Amino acid sequence: MNRWRGRVVLVTGASVGIGSVIAKELVRQGMKVVGCARDLEKLQKVAAECKSAGHSGIFVPYKCDLSKEEEILSMFSAIKAQHKGVDVCINNAGLGRPEPLLSGKTSGWKNMLDVNVLALSICTREAYQSMKERNVDDGQIININSVCGHQVYNFADGHFYTATKFAVTALTEGLRRELRGAKTQIRAACISPGLVESEFINRLYDGDAEKVAALVANVKALEGIDIANAVTYILSAPPHVQIGDILIEPVESAF
Repeated sequence: MNRWRGRVVLVTGASVGIGSVIAKELVRQGMKVVGCARDLEKLQKVAAECKSAGHSGIFVPYKCDLSKEEEILSMFSAIKAQHKGVDVCINNAGLGRPEPLLSGKTSGWKNMLDVNVLALSICTREAYQSMKERNVDDGQIININSVCGHQVYNFADGHFYTATKFAVTALTEGLRRELRGAKTQIRAACISPGLVESEFINRLYDGDAEKVAALVANVKALEGIDIANAVTYILSAPPHVQIGDILIEPVESAF
């Protein structure tokens, strides 16, 4: 990880859950982490925790609604002005809504598409352009995917979410092919976790404790640090090593 010390990494959805844990770990490793989310107060809390821990890196909070392209573009402009640009992009932000295919609301589907697919693609494009204009040829793009990006489970509330994650799988592989075509050493990787103990499930069911309990019953869920460790594993790989997809599941899978 030494070559990443002092370099800039964007972590989307960094205010809570997996994103905040990834951000804290990369700060610990000495990176300059720009963490974005809609809730500035929660981001500032992460920044305070990083500062009090005394790590060599820093956490820079940035308020951004990833469902709005203009806010994403404004964020990248700010990163360029204040930190020169992005060397690593971790597309962590994602959301699920319990909207089945037979009865779901269009607004819920659109929300998932905006964040899980379009925002990821926009951030990837802007991160690549940032690297290219500064001749950064060893950058890294990491998409936080899901086991749902590889298999359709018998879980009606998650079928549309699954479709967005299948898109992430395709987008990551397409990105690798385009990067090779561009003759660059910038790499693209995917991390696909199973059930993780985070706010994602609570948000999926709007805090319905009974539904959350049913989903996680008899399962020791993954923790955010398990995913953060996968991120540092990818970043620690030698420049000639391309890590494709890391699939991480609890030993006692929920499905």
